[in-house]
Amino acid sequence: MDELLLARVDERSLHFHAKEGSLPRDMPEANFVQKTDLIHGAEVGMLIGAFSGLLAGSMILIFPPEGIKLRTIFLLASIIGGAFFGSWASGMAAAAIPNSRLKKINEDIERGQVLMMVDGPYHRVAQVEDLIAKRHPEVGFGGVEQHMPVFS
Repeated sequence: MDELLLARVDERSLHFHAKEGSLPRDMPEANFVQKTDLIHGAEVGMLIGAFSGLLAGSMILIFPPEGIKLRTIFLLASIIGGAFFGSWASGMAAAAIPNSRLKKINEDIERGQVLMMVDGPYHRVAQVEDLIAKRHPEVGFGGVEQHMPVFS
């Protein structure tokens, strides 16, 4: 961590994930979003909710209740409402599930290894990997994740 800080990697960009209670206090722990499947669950829920809203809105437009004139704006509102509800409901359920992208290394973490995540621009990935590889050849690299918006 100190070497990365000296290489001008911001401390807010460093996150460590280890067995419960094994990290020193000065190491920034991975946050809730990184440890759980919240993002994946919310994305899936949004897609399913939007599709369900489209289906429900279409059925109500095709078979409208008597005396009520519905317009196409109702269809859009039902799609957006379904997407929000699906995202919320699925996100709440997924918040209780460990991150599925970390499944392959959970055994290593339980054996005492530490996962270090570095958030930063793509053009600095090679520089950070080279710095770590030169000073710590025992470290394995897990790859680069897609862009993820910052929530914390």
